[in-house]
Amino acid sequence: MLKNKKFWLGAVLLSALSAAPAVSPLTFDLNQVTGTVQFSQNITLLLSLALISLLPFFLMTTTSFLRIVIVLGFVRSAIGTQQTPPSAVIVSVALFLTMYVMTPVWQEINSSAIQPYNNGVISQQRAFENGLLPLKNFMLRQTREKDLVLFIEFSKIPPITDIKDVPVYVLIPAFILSELTTAFKIAFVIFAPFIVVDMVVSNVLLSLGMFMLSPVMISLPFKILLFVLADGWFLITRGLVQSFT
Repeated sequence: MLKNKKFWLGAVLLSALSAAPAVSPLTFDLNQVTGTVQFSQNITLLLSLALISLLPFFLMTTTSFLRIVIVLGFVRSAIGTQQTPPSAVIVSVALFLTMYVMTPVWQEINSSAIQPYNNGVISQQRAFENGLLPLKNFMLRQTREKDLVLFIEFSKIPPITDIKDVPVYVLIPAFILSELTTAFKIAFVIFAPFIVVDMVVSNVLLSLGMFMLSPVMISLPFKILLFVLADGWFLITRGLVQSFT
């Protein structure tokens, strides 16, 4: 009788165990972790490429390039030559003049930020701050006070005790506005003598009764001659470089 009870008890336990849900073993999916790391690296690479693509625009708007290329474009318009010198030549000249003007700033960035960081003397954050300071000083020297005050008021930042504490996002648009203003002032000085030549040629043609003859076609050689005799490229280059000192 006892043996029958043990038999039936064992049968009940076996049936209960077989009916119980199976517990899945704890596993560690290495592929899932690797995929997450790879996704994070891809996002970082994508952001880096986006920043690199914006780097030319950053350099154009935070250096002397903006003023130089605008003035050179106005020189071509003032003379009256539509495509001479070509736009590629104007941009190339502006680029190399920018390199010349900005060399002291870049040397200071190299000595205060890049070299100490490569030697392990300063951290990455400190290198970024040291490298940004010479560029901010350059932009502050070229920025008009009224333009800087305008964007400080728009940004509604706390009062600034030191001018060097102006945030970059406030300084850059103020610098761009000042550069545009300065470039247009220089352009007016460049345009003035060529406008006089156009007026003289037009009056002469009217007095001679040559109404059908285009004044632009007649005045262009005289404007080119005036520009060459005055050594125009030398004067413009010297004026542009000296305007940043």
